[in-house]
Amino acid sequence: MKIRFLSPHKLIPTEETDARRVDELHGLISAAGCWTVPITVEKDALFVMDGHHRLEVAFRLGLHAVPTVLLDYRSVRVEAWRAGETITPADIYDMARNRQKFPIKTTRHIFLDDLPACDVKLDDLRQWYEPLDNPERLAG
Repeated sequence: MKIRFLSPHKLIPTEETDARRVDELHGLISAAGCWTVPITVEKDALFVMDGHHRLEVAFRLGLHAVPTVLLDYRSVRVEAWRAGETITPADIYDMARNRQKFPIKTTRHIFLDDLPACDVKLDDLRQWYEPLDNPERLAG
């Protein structure tokens, strides 16, 4: 599993976010000066599996790229956060295709493999331009 650097504008959010959580993460990430948790993204449709709040922070910070891990539902299980609800990958694909969003904390993605860590300076992510000449350069 590799870290891939993608423009946040290419990623499709499928859940609403909580402004207070975005504010909190914005403060933490800004203070650290680096990005340490990749956003997990469905590899073909490019919708966000986990990391909707981090994606909002990326927009606030004006980042040209974010660390991502590209996955599919062979290595990810999805379930609903709320008792009595059922969420399937097909439901999420439909939301992404229609550019609609579930309410906050609807989908819970469970990763069957450990996700890679990253440690990328925010300044590097602000200065990134596609195509990245050396995709491993920022993988720190």
